[in-house]
Amino acid sequence: MSAGISSLEVPRVEAGMEVRKPRALNGGSVLMPFAPASPAEFRKVLAGAEELRRLGFQVADATPLSPEGYFAGSMIGRRNEFLSELERDDVDALVAVRGGYGSNYILDNLEISCFRAAKVILGYSDLTSLQAYLWKRYAWVGFYGPMLAAGFDAGEGVEKGYDRESLLAAVAKTDHGWTLELQAETLVAGEAEGRILGGCLTLVETALGTPWEFETRGSILLLEDRGMKPWQVDRALMHLRQAGKFDGVRGIVLGEFPECDAPVEGSPTVREVCVRILGALGVPIVFGARVGHTPRPMLTVPLGVKACLRAEGEGQLAILEPAVVP
Repeated sequence: MSAGISSLEVPRVEAGMEVRKPRALNGGSVLMPFAPASPAEFRKVLAGAEELRRLGFQVADATPLSPEGYFAGSMIGRRNEFLSELERDDVDALVAVRGGYGSNYILDNLEISCFRAAKVILGYSDLTSLQAYLWKRYAWVGFYGPMLAAGFDAGEGVEKGYDRESLLAAVAKTDHGWTLELQAETLVAGEAEGRILGGCLTLVETALGTPWEFETRGSILLLEDRGMKPWQVDRALMHLRQAGKFDGVRGIVLGEFPECDAPVEGSPTVREVCVRILGALGVPIVFGARVGHTPRPMLTVPLGVKACLRAEGEGQLAILEPAVVP
């Protein structure tokens, strides 16, 4: 099966595509680093790889790319790395080195010419573009969670590290769902079920008008980011609202938005912006979940699976089905 984003017809899950779930990972699984966006400090990559080994996984050696400016390598090099690792029978999962910027480049004329089983692709931030493309094109379940140099390098259960329990549930549990404790704040109380989609706010917004634009109707929408001024969050949310992306959304999980303080004392905060723009939707909303860019141990959230958002107290996200298959 092959596909290129230049084609006019883009398959839609709503049109009856079968959701593709990767094979579950276990202690013998081989994880391959890949760098679709920006380069990372070598010491952080090594620390992240060592943490994966501590969890019992094997980590394959990746062929280093030659950085080009703020990219980890040339566009062709990054695309070829992704495709070759995806098609290797001896690789069970791909773990992003880090985000930054550049994943969108490899989507131009991207073709998966030898489509076998889906594989776990783990990452967050700039990886939203790639995850959105794979979901829109193939209904391929993604995994929004730690990367080698952005989560795994810090370690388990620590500041700027990762949450071990949610990671292993997402990539290894095949019998039933599980519950994520969001440790957030309820903005609008309620309970709703839908398919969890989304990711980094900036990348969700910039997907508008592309073939991998999210179809958000019926979803539990995850939105998070960092380093944005409140008015920039305001602009992004208004753009999504005016583009109709909140129509039919059943619930919203918002991240912590670190480094997004109001530039002037007394001016609106990101929380206040979210209340004003999203509160009127009348759907359950939580703010401050430890997802994506968070100073707390990062949860791993499977994208494309059915979930139930329970907006009460600190909030829960119940994943209603396994994200992987035996």
